[in-house]
Amino acid sequence: MSYLSPLLNRHGAVQSGGLDAGVAAHYGDPNKEQRLLAGYNGKPGTAVVDLSHRGVVTVGGPDRLSWMNTLSSQSLTGLAPHTSTELLLLSVQGRIEYDARVVDDGETLWLIVETDEAAPLAAWLNSMKFMLRVDVADVSSDWAVVGSVVEIPEWDSLLMWTDPWPHIGAGGYSYAAIDESEHPGLERPWHEYLIPAAALVDTVGTRPLAGVWAAEALRIAAWRPRRGAETDDKSIPHELDLLRTAVHMSKGCYKGQETVARVHNLGHPPRRLVFLQLDGSQHTIPAPGSEVFAGDRKVGVVTSVAQHYEMGPIALALIKRTVDPAQDLMVDDAGEKYVAAQELIVATDAGQVVGRATGFLRTPR
Repeated sequence: MSYLSPLLNRHGAVQSGGLDAGVAAHYGDPNKEQRLLAGYNGKPGTAVVDLSHRGVVTVGGPDRLSWMNTLSSQSLTGLAPHTSTELLLLSVQGRIEYDARVVDDGETLWLIVETDEAAPLAAWLNSMKFMLRVDVADVSSDWAVVGSVVEIPEWDSLLMWTDPWPHIGAGGYSYAAIDESEHPGLERPWHEYLIPAAALVDTVGTRPLAGVWAAEALRIAAWRPRRGAETDDKSIPHELDLLRTAVHMSKGCYKGQETVARVHNLGHPPRRLVFLQLDGSQHTIPAPGSEVFAGDRKVGVVTSVAQHYEMGPIALALIKRTVDPAQDLMVDDAGEKYVAAQELIVATDAGQVVGRATGFLRTPR
């Protein structure tokens, strides 16, 4: 049976679909909900977002960190309790198979993933245990996730994951084409709380709720890629700027590392993530999956789209690396066309760092 959040019983709740099926898209006023989530007029955000459809996988046992370190793109051997990070599990060809939000409580490593990823991820991890002292479980039915822009003092006893985006982690690299101090992701702090599913309604209480449409608008404005939205079966970390938060470039071997290193040092990612400011004169917005054109040439596809409470219609798209960054693009949604101005997320010359005396790539301070 498909999951349905108990918070859908809140007045005005309209259920979402796609990746966010089972929770509310909005509660009647998406723009107001964005303001309550993000904060406005100098006031901090007060709303929280029901993400209880998310998958949750736990890895316990004394070997959990060293074991996950050998499997993933992230360096985890020294991960301190309550320190948040992100990891990727890649194919041999370096393509993204799983993207997990990670936090350890001192005894258990918690992985927050998209809804349909929890069961296959747990099954795959269990197949990789061999003789190590680890215990893997899909605990999605027992735990709910709630998102917030601000930390909530009343929830201090709960385990919290804080999004490292857009800060460059240890061993990471930025593929952004702008100065890091100007990255729009800095305007979107993000926290996800793990709450016992049975206590979700009581824990949220009368706190204002924002739907996932509000959270998605803030994510898109922050240039933050999402597994299942910005990714497909060909996605590699470089084209999404995920080397900054999810990949440690100098750690030990893991599946897919050779491709990651080769593209980074000697090649270029074939595609690049781009932010689109869409023409706001129309009364509709294009659907994810809409084709992106440069003149008469198809150059990519829209991956995420939202109506932002300040910027209007915005989107993320994956396009060919070689597209002129100064060129206006056209989004075609089944014949409905939208003019789109692009802002570089991943630089057009990303990669091929070997032999560069200087470059746009930035390591952590």
